[in-house]
Amino acid sequence: MKNLKYLAIVACGCIASLTACDENSWNDNELNGFEVPEITDVQTVEYTLTDDDYASVAANSANKALAGDAGAAALKAVGTKFCFSEAIPARDYVPAFLASSYFPYFTLDNGSAVKLTYKTSQSLPEEIAKIESAQQYTVSDENYQTVWGSENDYIAAFAPSHTAAAELPAILKGAYPDAVKGDYVLVKYNVAASDPVFNAPDEPAEDEFQTSSVVATLADGEDCTINGIVTALCTQGFVITDASGSIFVYRGSSFGSKDYEGLKIGDQMVLNGTVEARNASVQITTGATFNVDGNQAVTYPAPVAFTADKMTEIIARTDNATAIYGTMTGTMKVTEGKNGAMNYNLIVDPDIKAQGSPYGATDAQKEILADGAKVTITGWLINVAGGRYCNIVMTDIKADGAAAASTAAVSRAVTVASESESAVYTFNGTKWITAENTVALSHADYQAMGQRYDNLSGESPATMLPAFLKQKFPYAAAEDTKFVVYLYYNTTTSIRCDQYICNGSEWTLNNGIVTETAQFVKTQGKWMYDPNVTITLPAGKGIEISSLYYQTCVDWVAANIDKPTGATYVTSYGNNEYYSGTSAYQGNVDLRAASARAQYPAGYEGMSDDEIVAKMKERFVTQTLPAALSILHPEADVVPGVDVIYTVNFAAYNGSTTSTYTVTYKVTAKATFEYIECNW
Repeated sequence: MKNLKYLAIVACGCIASLTACDENSWNDNELNGFEVPEITDVQTVEYTLTDDDYASVAANSANKALAGDAGAAALKAVGTKFCFSEAIPARDYVPAFLASSYFPYFTLDNGSAVKLTYKTSQSLPEEIAKIESAQQYTVSDENYQTVWGSENDYIAAFAPSHTAAAELPAILKGAYPDAVKGDYVLVKYNVAASDPVFNAPDEPAEDEFQTSSVVATLADGEDCTINGIVTALCTQGFVITDASGSIFVYRGSSFGSKDYEGLKIGDQMVLNGTVEARNASVQITTGATFNVDGNQAVTYPAPVAFTADKMTEIIARTDNATAIYGTMTGTMKVTEGKNGAMNYNLIVDPDIKAQGSPYGATDAQKEILADGAKVTITGWLINVAGGRYCNIVMTDIKADGAAAASTAAVSRAVTVASESESAVYTFNGTKWITAENTVALSHADYQAMGQRYDNLSGESPATMLPAFLKQKFPYAAAEDTKFVVYLYYNTTTSIRCDQYICNGSEWTLNNGIVTETAQFVKTQGKWMYDPNVTITLPAGKGIEISSLYYQTCVDWVAANIDKPTGATYVTSYGNNEYYSGTSAYQGNVDLRAASARAQYPAGYEGMSDDEIVAKMKERFVTQTLPAALSILHPEADVVPGVDVIYTVNFAAYNGSTTSTYTVTYKVTAKATFEYIECNW
């Protein structure tokens, strides 16, 4: 508006100059001594913040700098919860918004005032802001592999034998090594109702391949028939597994012949052979025959960790054992043996006798098993040679700086039905624990609420969450509280946390949000919070604001002076009183001593007219008007560092003339007004 008015004046000057003979003649003759006035736009406006305005407050760069790292989370919450808070008070963070182009009246000039209505959250638990600023963590496949102790035999879920409560603290400790006390995280994970059964085939149909259960009972010299699955291959033979165990089938140099070409992991096999005890183990000796009946996916049991202690135990055994599936980590030692053959051994611990021996390694595997290489091998320990070498038919090799060379396809062992769940964890300074009285919505909860995505939006939390809590906690008692954590979508998705309180039957949101109105004024180009309030009560009948304030005074006298004592300061019409003289009918303070004495003689017995007027004045400024202000301005409160002053302009009638006066009060507590002075 200011710029448009200025341009209009300039335009008029330009038009006039076109008709002049001398370009300065019109200015000299007509505008001598005239100055173009400064056009200002000074207004007092009322404005209520919208949801978009709160987002602008939170995104304002000046406000971000003001909040700093310590207040960043609380400032962000202003834009998602659409209210201010004790950490981010409106008085400090509104001025930057008013100065931005997002405020419709940002061009107003000095002297302007904005009566701003906004929402603020008060006295909410600090957990809410912390949870809403929490990081989100989704448990990964690698985490589940660690939980189940295998890269093969695992499910992407927790289960009764490996619960989320037992496993998540360690997972979160690894994910957040620098956590400090009071940190929160929203964790998403899967839970299976039953434990998986690894390496146990499903019940087969009548025409499906059925494994035997004989391997575990085989003895030296026994002829046997095994219906099993090929679970490992090497240059010297293979491992066959049935429902009871696994055993190595030794083929020797003939294994590479055409008779066995194409044998692969997962082959379903019916094998006939003879058992031989060898190197503290049993195996199927050379000469076995077999038929391949098909092929299937292979899964492996949880691997045994072949530590130094475990290997020492194995080489000391005296019973003949079947194959053991496990994993071994150490340093490769490659040496030349008899006839130029190379010996490949894995040193787990140089201080123990036992060593690992990758058995029947292929050329590709040997390239990885180089001297000095740090490797981890996984596979079947089939026997102990020379009283110290633990022979392993490998299914997988991992080495620093080299690709894995596996003889078996690694796959998750089984698929178990699971449900996605979420939980809030907090760090107590020592470990991660579940947050107390907190429940997080899961995928199933969002689905039950009819949500297409795993989030809520709009007004849905207010309608959905009370019903959710009532169903989830049917036996909740009065005063029970829950923090409900969920994802909320509004342009972007963020974490929200609401506290609900049960009254014994229903759950009610404790949002702590109240609506306030405060004044901001523009001075020297800057918007500033100004909590001072000026109220003008014009004299006269039927003036709404005057009638409201004076009637409140009359009602207070009726309730607090007349009723307890039996006095009758209030007239029969009920719209004026002569305790302090307020008249809602006339819209003024009636200071006529005669009228006061006539209304309630006992109240003023023995007093002169001047004494009656002085008493009514005193009562008005120290009792009835402060009481009315407390009733009509319950939002008034102390502001740290600022004196909050309420100024009231009013009119008083003395029987002949009506005069205006001003009285001031200081806010000393919530809705409490302390009299300062009045210019009677």
